[in-house]
Amino acid sequence: MDLRFPAGQFQKADSYSEDERARFIAEIEETPARLRAAVEGLTAEQLEAPYRPDGWTVRQVAHHLPDSHMNGYSRMKMALTEDEPTIKTYFEDRWAQLADTRTVPVEVSLALLEALHERWVTIWRSLTPAEFTRKFKHPDFGALTLEQHLALYAWHGRHHVAHITSLRERMGW
Repeated sequence: MDLRFPAGQFQKADSYSEDERARFIAEIEETPARLRAAVEGLTAEQLEAPYRPDGWTVRQVAHHLPDSHMNGYSRMKMALTEDEPTIKTYFEDRWAQLADTRTVPVEVSLALLEALHERWVTIWRSLTPAEFTRKFKHPDFGALTLEQHLALYAWHGRHHVAHITSLRERMGW
């Protein structure tokens, strides 16, 4: 198994069915609970363990999810309220080194992710089929539709939770 991608790599499609979109929304809705279960009962030492050699620690992964998903939430709202906006990227590796990621209890990010996903899922579920085709421009990847963005973030949550759960399995935690 590739420790970088325990849930497999993201596979972008040109479009998705209504059933697929509903499944992706359900995955996004479930991500906070899955992350909470993945870190439940871990010791301070275990939270500082990297999920793979030269990888982020469990703590960094747990804090990265709301960081990334807040960006995803904002990008979605821009795509819904602007005409194909160009979004701003960020250096996630640098964010993972900041004091909040290194020192704040994981519980803070769990609560943040729960609140964020409650709002995010509300918007996802309100979209019409036409709204799922709205786009934003990513400086590195070009134009993305909201349904591609949805699929990416459903995978993203699964991907990072799997980093933690696969580490726990390998370590017998």
